[in-house]
Amino acid sequence: MRTLGLDVGSRTIGVAVSDEMGWTAQGLETIKINEELKKFGLDRLRELISEYDVSTVVIGFPKNMNGTIGPRGEASKDFAKLIEENFQVSTVLWDERLSTMAAERILISADVSRKKRKQVIDKMAAVVILQGYLDSKN
Repeated sequence: MRTLGLDVGSRTIGVAVSDEMGWTAQGLETIKINEELKKFGLDRLRELISEYDVSTVVIGFPKNMNGTIGPRGEASKDFAKLIEENFQVSTVLWDERLSTMAAERILISADVSRKKRKQVIDKMAAVVILQGYLDSKN
């Protein structure tokens, strides 16, 4: 059983998956969504959950720097409920403050061009979120 990590935005979901031992996170892809139209990429998520035999989905939980929960945090909570209802897997909301900034720093240090960073930043943020969760478990 593996763990899936998601960085959920209003237009995309960055996706990462753990190895079978639950030690490392690998980026998979970025799924295009449309929050306004309630199109959340559930068909693709279903495929990934099945393909990787996922038991837990870790969802980035964007808190404000003072620890309060804003609109994006509420959207993540709603998304977690949607995942649980549709896929019968457990979800974990994981504090993702500064995960996108960490992902950006990793990509810059790897000398990834600005254009390519834009294409992979959500996937990389999902890796940072999932790896933080996996590290806390081990």
